[in-house]
Amino acid sequence: MKILVKILIVVLVTLTTTSSDVFAQVPPPPPPAHSSTGNQPGGNAPIGGGLFILMALGAAYGGKKLYDRSKDNLEE
Repeated sequence: MKILVKILIVVLVTLTTTSSDVFAQVPPPPPPAHSSTGNQPGGNAPIGGGLFILMALGAAYGGKKLYDRSKDNLEE
């Protein structure tokens, strides 16, 4: 029984280490084209609207935290 377990461990370790070598030989797929002018990083994605939304949400969250803190100080 102990010999069977040792053989099984050796087989599993061998399969695990060699399978990563097999997958390493596959080349990555080509990147998709981002725009009509060529392959530009980022693809000219607009971030202005989302940035302002995140800033507004952060300001509102910070304002609520300050309001809650001042409300707790007034109650004490």
